Amino acid sequence: MLKVLLILLAIFAIYFLGIFIKDYRYKIKNNRVDDKKFFTFGLIGFIVNFFDTLGIGSFAIFTAILKNFKLTHDRTIPGTLNVACAIPVAVEALVFINVIKVDVFSLILMIIAATLGAVLGAGFVSKLDERKVQIGMGTALLVVAFIMFAGQVNLMPSGGNATSLSGVKLCIGLVGNFIFGAFMTLGVGIYAPCMALVFALGMSPRVAFPVMMGSCAFLEIAASIKFVKEGAYDVRVPLPVMIFGSIGVLIAAYIVKQLPLFILKWVVIVVIIYTSIIMFMSAFKNTKNEA
Repeated sequence: MLKVLLILLAIFAIYFLGIFIKDYRYKIKNNRVDDKKFFTFGLIGFIVNFFDTLGIGSFAIFTAILKNFKLTHDRTIPGTLNVACAIPVAVEALVFINVIKVDVFSLILMIIAATLGAVLGAGFVSKLDERKVQIGMGTALLVVAFIMFAGQVNLMPSGGNATSLSGVKLCIGLVGNFIFGAFMTLGVGIYAPCMALVFALGMSPRVAFPVMMGSCAFLEIAASIKFVKEGAYDVRVPLPVMIFGSIGVLIAAYIVKQLPLFILKWVVIVVIIYTSIIMFMSAFKNTKNEA
């Protein structure tokens, strides 16, 4: 079943790539793609996906960079994050699902729940106006910052030894992952909340990685297909991030493997809170303009 899951992920990723490349080529022909920042986005993609592989998560850092350096419109940030990181995260999932032992039945159900949440969420988020996206992302970033803070000061459960879920715990896990999948389409990374959930349910910390990355890979691809079809993303960003981000994943997974990330996580928390405040300020400014 594990091999079947990995094959399905590879097929799903190739299918998504076909949809994206078709849209990308169409927009190139119509002169809607400015590739002046190709290597800038490539460098950003390498950095965020490198640290994503080590467990920090990419969306919060990516959002902070895009917002604070004004690299794209706020309204397109959620779609841009999902479309750009879908392939690097699929590479992560192929690596970690194959290496870390986890109950396949529990893993598949958690992935399905997250993917269903993403499919429903993407259809909703892609139609939101800029102000609502700003408020939603500002709120969600604060939630992520709180979860990361809780982990830093040991307020979050440290996990157990289980590699599977059953009964009530499985139901809680599925509901939680469904909600996280929906939030993922708003530009909120699934890693921090999913890790907190996995730990709280008594699963091994190592098991969090295939669950997080497997869920993330399938749901991002599903959501990204929707975002591409709706045109709710910045077409300049994904291609360089896919290329250099995947390289960052492989270097982190097979060469670096582990880094002392405690101090870096505090920096990320501060940046996330700052970006959340900027999002709320932008939303307030838009509200005043509308008035």
